[in-house]
Amino acid sequence: MSQSSTFDAEFDVVVVGSGVAALFGAAAAASRGLTTFLVEKTDRFGGTSAYSGGAVWLPGNPVLARDGLEDSVASGRTYFRAVVGDRTDHDLQDAFLNTGPMVVDFLQDELGIPTRFQAFPDYFDAPGRQEVGRSIYPKPIRGEEVGARTADIRSSVPSDQFGAPEDSTKLEGGRAWVARLVLALDAMETAELRLTTAAEELIRDDDGRVVGVAVRDGSGVRRVGARRGVLVAAGGFERSSELRSLWQRMPTADWSASHPDTGSGDAVRMFEKVGARLDLLDQSWWCPATLFPNGHAAFTLGFRSGIIVDGTGRRFGNELLPYDQMGRRMHARMDDGAGEEFWFVFDDTEAGGFPAICVPAPDPGQLREAGLWHTAGSIAELADAIGIDPDALGESVARFNGFAEQGRDSDFGRGEDPYGRFFLGASTPEECLRPLGGKRLHAVRLVLGDLGTKGGAVIDPNGSVVGADGAPIPGLYAAGNSSASVSGEAYPGPGVPLGSGMTMAFRAVADMAGQPLPVNPVPVSP
Repeated sequence: MSQSSTFDAEFDVVVVGSGVAALFGAAAAASRGLTTFLVEKTDRFGGTSAYSGGAVWLPGNPVLARDGLEDSVASGRTYFRAVVGDRTDHDLQDAFLNTGPMVVDFLQDELGIPTRFQAFPDYFDAPGRQEVGRSIYPKPIRGEEVGARTADIRSSVPSDQFGAPEDSTKLEGGRAWVARLVLALDAMETAELRLTTAAEELIRDDDGRVVGVAVRDGSGVRRVGARRGVLVAAGGFERSSELRSLWQRMPTADWSASHPDTGSGDAVRMFEKVGARLDLLDQSWWCPATLFPNGHAAFTLGFRSGIIVDGTGRRFGNELLPYDQMGRRMHARMDDGAGEEFWFVFDDTEAGGFPAICVPAPDPGQLREAGLWHTAGSIAELADAIGIDPDALGESVARFNGFAEQGRDSDFGRGEDPYGRFFLGASTPEECLRPLGGKRLHAVRLVLGDLGTKGGAVIDPNGSVVGADGAPIPGLYAAGNSSASVSGEAYPGPGVPLGSGMTMAFRAVADMAGQPLPVNPVPVSP
């Protein structure tokens, strides 16, 4: 490991990565007057965050109150603790939850980023749940407001991975967060942002403190010093086939929602070299995904009709489960030997259209040509086309149709939870149970996808990376998918990845500035 006090450049804070957690951490540092250097290895800012819907889950934050939702940090803690339990340290959980409102105040008051509440239910039926959700989103921003920086913001999924024309007239969701944070940083004299600059190694001094980063750009390797600390928020390892196979038993890395050039495991490899404690390496933010002819897969949810079966032709879960929970059932079926093929089976209720939310929308002709969409006049014919047992598929369809007739899914409870009804605009479970029939049936290939891995460096409540001995590694911090998620093996609600990443980056910067935030703030007397 490199150990030297000589650098080609030196800053107070060095940030590795350019997703929302990294950009927010950089903005928090630069706004404090700390000289801040952010490096992104690709030619676009945003990482996997740019692909997200932009939800940020922070209980009891002021935007919720402003927009008329009754919520509190205490209610959020009750829910979070019920869902996550003891899988992660309670002080870490409390640090995240208690700091959320401060993060939103900083977004609004210091950075001037406009936000809004938008309904999207919490994912678990547990005490403290908000059935309309508690997530906030950035307001969209016009491309003309972003100006020349538009070309530096990662494109949307359809254009970035599936060849659709790029449309940057309006940036929404995760892209809006990225654009607004980049513009905020551009306005700060203390911030410097670099694209096509990859972090390769953490630099330590003789006492083991992380004091900088070796980065590679077009001119070669440079050593960049960090007087206060290094924040690594460079995503996970979702695009590393080697690491996905090693830690997650995944047959490929191509089904992840992230861009192929991101999430290659750089962060976790750097952490390993400095003796960081790692956790949750077998975990991802899972989801069903539709397989496309180019080998990539697109996040799919909101199944309005039809059923999902595994390679044995059997239904194995509630299709309207929150996507991470359905993804976990898919992973379990793979582990149980049902294979890696899954099929979404539906009829012509929507005139042969795809009855689910998938961006980009699948093109039937292209998928048929690739063997990923089959259409048949009978169950037996369809089963033969997709290579599964016709009796098993027939039994699955007949059983589901029986549930639809009686108005209750006795196997998996489809439509009984508010989350499932939300996407269908349904008020009763019966509305979520439409029988399969008609002259034609379709089967579209699904795979187990993800929105990124969620395992990495263990961090303490200040965002410091913890070493093998349980003590913080001086000068080293982590946030976002580079860290082991504060939510453990659970995905409590929409926006937990971005919300926790932003919060822990905010706390990390406060610690670097010598002003660590308390885990439990002292209540202010009325």
